[in-house]
Amino acid sequence: VFTESQSFIGVNYGQVADNLPPPSETVSLLQSTTISKFRLYGADPAVIQSLAGTNISLVLGVSNSDIASLASDPVAASNWVAANVLPYAPASSISVVSVGNEALNSGDSSLASNLLPAMQNLRSALSASAAASGVKVSTVHTMAVLSQSDPPSSGAFHPDITADLTGILGFLRDTGSPFMINPYPFFAYRSDPRPETLAFCLFQPNSGRLDAGSKLTYTNMFDAQVDAVRSALDALGFPEVEIVVAETGWPYQGDPDEVGASVDNAKAFNGNLVAHLRSLVGTPLMPGRSVDTYIFALYDEDLKPGPASERSFGLYRADQTMNYDAGLAKSTSSSSPITAPASTSTDAGPPPAGVTGLTQPAGWCESGATLQGSADGRPTQAGAQCYIPNAVRSRTALGACRLLLYVTLALLLT
Repeated sequence: VFTESQSFIGVNYGQVADNLPPPSETVSLLQSTTISKFRLYGADPAVIQSLAGTNISLVLGVSNSDIASLASDPVAASNWVAANVLPYAPASSISVVSVGNEALNSGDSSLASNLLPAMQNLRSALSASAAASGVKVSTVHTMAVLSQSDPPSSGAFHPDITADLTGILGFLRDTGSPFMINPYPFFAYRSDPRPETLAFCLFQPNSGRLDAGSKLTYTNMFDAQVDAVRSALDALGFPEVEIVVAETGWPYQGDPDEVGASVDNAKAFNGNLVAHLRSLVGTPLMPGRSVDTYIFALYDEDLKPGPASERSFGLYRADQTMNYDAGLAKSTSSSSPITAPASTSTDAGPPPAGVTGLTQPAGWCESGATLQGSADGRPTQAGAQCYIPNAVRSRTALGACRLLLYVTLALLLT
């Protein structure tokens, strides 16, 4: 029986909704669970204030639209810290400020070039105050920063962003800040909807998949994705930089053509993910400890655009009843892996031709695509998983490209 919060379990709090409960009720809900970390996509003062004295740590977000001003003007960074951190620290436990969301893959080259200066200026502003000097500064990435992920031991970053990323990683290393990434096994299954892929993605019993490079065997997609990132960091010369999973999750419903989106699968994924983290087994490359992981998301967001799945990632409804039981309540006991019934979703058909193993196929994203953000200009939170170097992106292109990215992790060499 788990009666205490656990340091490695967090949750995302998306606010693209018009029916969310008051912050005080959300705090009560969090305190009834083993969740110890809470990620915002902005810096909502009422939410930050409500968490004072709870020992629930907070990740605050800086919007992509603020990156340029923070990069060019240290005063702007000081003002941001004065408005969003200093009034609440240390009573509210603010652990990280995330500068932008998936900015390196936004299609806007100015965001990439301004990201590190913005992070540096915010870090300097935080360091000037004793109450905020311990707050880390990072940024969140999609899995599309990887150009290679098969096998996990050969993970590598995309060469087009390596220059910007190297500077950022040096900053993270020097400040003891985490590399934050958004892996989604859900999209791996959507791209390869076979029973064996589903079991691998849901942490269910399977025969395992051998990484020929490391000679390590993987029994779930989450570990394979995280270790591909670990290998990429090590290969670039940053073994000291820790990984934090900023988002991962599974929708409990979707449109008829969204294979795998079901209550049974969502319960199996998140329930087994929580059990996996609690086991402290770790990943094959990082055994014996659990990576801090933020589940997407606490609540459904009824105003999010796109397919039905985008509005169906919540662990809880807005009235704070469970969409399903992921085993997060403090009275919940650890159990054997949750098994989902065979999927009854529409068959998505075979994976794209010409894709073998987990390696990215050449030309896996079309140029000229555009990405639709959320209504307030922030990226949609489930995250674009597609790398488009010289274009802006749309949700339509996002879906196709995200599937092509994750097919590389879904189809292992047999």
